[in-house]
Amino acid sequence: MNKVRKKTSDNTNKVNIITFAGYFFATFLIAVAVMVAANTAIKEVSETPIFGETETNLMDDMPVLVSEDSIFFEAFQDKSRINVLLMGFNQNLADTIMVVSFDYEAKHVDIISIPRDTYYYREEYKHSPGFLKVNAIYQKTKEPLETAMVVSEILLGMPLHFYAIVDYEGVEEIVDTMGGVPMNIPFHMKYTDITDKPPLYINIPPGEQVLDGEHAVQFLRYRKGYREGDIGRVKAQQEFMKSAFKQMLSFDLPKIAKVILRNVESDIDMGTATKIITKGLGVKPDAIQTYVMPNTLQDEAPYFVYPDSKGIAEVITTIYSVEPEPEPGTETDPNSQQDEDSNDE
Repeated sequence: MNKVRKKTSDNTNKVNIITFAGYFFATFLIAVAVMVAANTAIKEVSETPIFGETETNLMDDMPVLVSEDSIFFEAFQDKSRINVLLMGFNQNLADTIMVVSFDYEAKHVDIISIPRDTYYYREEYKHSPGFLKVNAIYQKTKEPLETAMVVSEILLGMPLHFYAIVDYEGVEEIVDTMGGVPMNIPFHMKYTDITDKPPLYINIPPGEQVLDGEHAVQFLRYRKGYREGDIGRVKAQQEFMKSAFKQMLSFDLPKIAKVILRNVESDIDMGTATKIITKGLGVKPDAIQTYVMPNTLQDEAPYFVYPDSKGIAEVITTIYSVEPEPEPGTETDPNSQQDEDSNDE
């Protein structure tokens, strides 16, 4: 039986457009689709990781982080939903962290962005504020399990079934493979950071142009000149991904897919990929919603972002608010139903 999403009150964190993460997910789906189509023995390799063998398998290694007493316990048992942790890295620091939650039956995608400066206390780093941010967790282990556990904890025990990670070198190769990305650069983007390793040099003149891989990475990393700060950067990334997505569709998809698969690390298996493709390619643009983790900001260094548990609970309630679609002719007036319930009391 199909599912439909319940109507909820306005949520300032909800955006009914495909954003940077949405386009990344769409690109990811196309890459997986090509890989699945090329495989002639899906049933025999259903548990084989589509991106190659990995040391971590979140389905096997992640503990259950929510107790039976949690208000989300039953919701988190939903077998028709897959939650994927997506991370973009720069020098072992997670520059982008997001959770993509896909409901197979409702054909709905929800994306929660976790700010990279989100505070997470670790006793061994109590005197090193930079390491108390969620983006630094990967540095120690060099594998995604610990980050996945922390993100799950921040999201009140929300299960994470799989992960996918990519670094800027991978983005550069992907962009070059698709022949660059057309962009209209609004102002001269110029920035130097000699302390970065390797040193970061950004120099992109204004105007219409096609960004090659190197300059695409510079564009995605640039953040100092936007009036809206990091929000401006996010909007710029959205425009970049929209353009990249259109550009990708006009090129050789199998070739691009191979490059994507070569530059992405993931524990997604072939069986899950098949299910994603079977259900996911029917997802419509208005069925993708994005959220920023509810938070409070520290207005002085080190500028921690503190998770707002109450707000997070509201987001998760919205995401998991699905119910069976009523059969034709069985729809009832909500007010009428409330009257009937009152009469029963």
